[in-house]
Amino acid sequence: MQLAPLTTVQVGGPAAKYIEALSEEAVIAEVRSADEHGEDLLIIGGGSNLVISDDGYPGTVLRIANPGYAVSGDGAADGTVLLDVEAGQQWDELVEATVRQGLAGLEALSGIPGLTGATPVQNVGAYGAEVSHTLENVRVWDRQEARVRTFTNGELGFGYRDSLLKQTTLNGSPRYVVLAVRFRLRRDALGAPVRYAELARALGVEVGEQAPAADVRREVLRLRASKGMVLDPADRDTFSTGSFFTNPIVPPAAAEHLPSDAPRWPAGDQVKLSAAWLIDRSGFGKGFGLAGTANGAIDGFTVAGGRAALSTKHTLAITNRGNAEAADILAIGRTVRDGVESAFGIRLHPEPLLIGCSL
Repeated sequence: MQLAPLTTVQVGGPAAKYIEALSEEAVIAEVRSADEHGEDLLIIGGGSNLVISDDGYPGTVLRIANPGYAVSGDGAADGTVLLDVEAGQQWDELVEATVRQGLAGLEALSGIPGLTGATPVQNVGAYGAEVSHTLENVRVWDRQEARVRTFTNGELGFGYRDSLLKQTTLNGSPRYVVLAVRFRLRRDALGAPVRYAELARALGVEVGEQAPAADVRREVLRLRASKGMVLDPADRDTFSTGSFFTNPIVPPAAAEHLPSDAPRWPAGDQVKLSAAWLIDRSGFGKGFGLAGTANGAIDGFTVAGGRAALSTKHTLAITNRGNAEAADILAIGRTVRDGVESAFGIRLHPEPLLIGCSL
């Protein structure tokens, strides 16, 4: 089974063994079986956050494919409802359904590819919203203790694109396998307060004000599409992992030497910087590519001239222009990372999981 078609960046070699789990019971059974037989295990969902080696994966690849969700607790005194979602539920379909049903809280996370089970692992976020803002708890399979466990929001140690689920491993792979996620949403036509300036401008409101959830979803989808961040088979700019680098969080002293127009935001006692700004100001504009071979040999710089390139819409995405391999994606990432570090002394870190490969 070739893994490339199961990822949004469309790279990756074959799996030694491939299984799809269509129910929670099947997920648990397959994970237990792999662990009992000592098999290497890679668990995938929508494949939107993966760069898999051209050599593929030598163990078992388990694809989570159990969709479904249900609303409960309607009529609570505080106007909230509980939304229980299976790990294999397609994320944007869920967000669309909540907005259509008058449930507020997820609308700013519209258009993000992938499955619901992956969202708490990375604490997925966009336009000022994060999954941690509405997540109530997560039910997981604990591979070490061989039992089902539930973690509350506070127990998950959420951070910027981080959580306990991401940090805790077992023999090099995640210890906890997400089975289901519970959210607490409000029954309200107005969405959550808008936290992101670009989105607020698009909606004609001030940061901190509310707007109809349906309007928030519409504008988020429009903004994401303008940056190539909504999957479109006709647009090669969308064949990516989304943002390839996280926004760096650095000590204040590390940001002092940056130009005054460098975007920055407070992050506790540190400072969050814009990876996109750093990339662009280091000389890597939209469409930047490398002329060379799939093994990373470089014989010159060009604009969108290689098999992979930065998106022509947004410098944070590395895109497959049609016949790229993982080596091509990584060559772009390595060049950009090293160029930013050379220019500003700040090292960018990849957001997607690199399976069997590295920068």
